[in-house]
Amino acid sequence: MTQYLDGTALQVREPFDLDFIKKYGKVFRVFDGQDSGNLCFGTVKAGRKFFVKFAGAPTMEYSGQPQDAIARLKASLPVYQNLRHPCLIRLVEAEEIGGGFAMVFHWEDGDCMGRMYPESHARFLALPQKNRMDVFSRILGFLESVHSQGYVAIDFYDGSVMYDFQSGRTIICDVDFFARKPFVNHMGRLWGSSRFMSPEEFQLGAEIDEVTNVYTAGAMAFALFSHCSRRREDWPLGEGFFQLASRAVCDSRADRPQSIRELRELWQKQK
Repeated sequence: MTQYLDGTALQVREPFDLDFIKKYGKVFRVFDGQDSGNLCFGTVKAGRKFFVKFAGAPTMEYSGQPQDAIARLKASLPVYQNLRHPCLIRLVEAEEIGGGFAMVFHWEDGDCMGRMYPESHARFLALPQKNRMDVFSRILGFLESVHSQGYVAIDFYDGSVMYDFQSGRTIICDVDFFARKPFVNHMGRLWGSSRFMSPEEFQLGAEIDEVTNVYTAGAMAFALFSHCSRRREDWPLGEGFFQLASRAVCDSRADRPQSIRELRELWQKQK
């Protein structure tokens, strides 16, 4: 069904009182198509914009229980509190409210790289090659920082990356499932987009570590430069870049670069 907040429409499975969102300002945008169980809002208050992520409402695309979505969002709070990087969105506050849990971030202007947003995805991939090289460099820097701070990236894919076309800034907007190391696959298929997931992310009991994230980074390279195609004829960069990206997404862990730093240094040598 359709509800409205400040004249902006949103879809929920059944009526839910969302008037408490007005505490964070006037709603100017809604993101209601996530399968995470979260509703997200762009709000403006006293001239400042915020991004509000709320769990607890009966969203359209989520088949689980709202309480499970609340628990997952609460569990992500320490990740945003502990991880520090210039590309990561900045947490403002978090609280129990409206029968659920809300996290409030500074709003970031930018277009999402993810294929679930076709218009912004196309605009992103139309960036000059040198700009996409810069985006990839910043993604590698972010992942290297994540591991230096004792975390492993999980559910990190093209939908986690934004680009501000005015400032040229790369923004990481979703690290909800990042986990403290060591981390063992306790699910079988972990959360995430299969295009960015290594074999061990489908294997119950497998260790998920920096070598796993090397695979993710390699998949990001293919997403940035060849629209996720891993065929040589679709690759616009030199042979050395192609061979390195292909090594990074190798099924065999032993054949991948063994750290994000090694991948980054090998990538820089190709330039």
